[in-house]
Amino acid sequence: MSDDVILETRDLTKHYGGVHALEGANFILRRGEHVAIMGDNGAGKSTFVRQITGVEQPTRGQIIFDGIPRQFSGPIDAREAGIETVFQTLALADDLDVPDNLFLGREKTLFNLGPFSILDYRAMREATLRGLERTAVKIPNIRNKIRNMSGGQRQCVAIARTATFHSKLTIMDEPTAALGVQETAQVENIIRTLKETGEPLILISHNMRQVFDLVDRIVVFRRGRIVANLNKQETDPQDVVAYITGAKTGAEYQDAA
Repeated sequence: MSDDVILETRDLTKHYGGVHALEGANFILRRGEHVAIMGDNGAGKSTFVRQITGVEQPTRGQIIFDGIPRQFSGPIDAREAGIETVFQTLALADDLDVPDNLFLGREKTLFNLGPFSILDYRAMREATLRGLERTAVKIPNIRNKIRNMSGGQRQCVAIARTATFHSKLTIMDEPTAALGVQETAQVENIIRTLKETGEPLILISHNMRQVFDLVDRIVVFRRGRIVANLNKQETDPQDVVAYITGAKTGAEYQDAA
């Protein structure tokens, strides 16, 4: 595997009994590259992400991350390796503020005494502010509880969490699906900032305009298989839709590289 590749999957497959949700996915993501995963509902996009983030275990196949073959036991294992994922559900705690959410499960401590540990709130606040600055996220009051924030602010907090911990790979699953125009623009600006800082990204999106604005390459899933690997500069929305709907079969597709 080339040194510039951050993630590679080989023959990644997931069966649920007789249902073949993902079949033989060969995928490559290079360092600093932004790639969109597109496809209709049930095409295998989310199944693919669940395998590479440790949410589920693949039926067969290999995951190589940062040059090392991996078999993540769960999302925490993947996160510790450097994969940060922003799911549609966001996984934020409504009754906690921004620093507490960013450091949930990985709190900084002044004294580590198990259940009697003393948390280092100052260090967590400072790291939170650095993460927000890195992604250009503007939260007027980081001590505000998540439940009191808009949908866009919540999404930005979830994204800032990835920047705070200097992830090696960020995965975003439909990050603007439930947002208005202004909030969507803010999230898209964060994605551009990640690109400028050289952080690789996998973006799952149905938004064709967004995809063509933000990524370098488009990988299309259909019926559990990768059917197209398209350079953004060499394709157009009509071509992508043709692969999504099956008007183009992807018979010529060999490898998403």
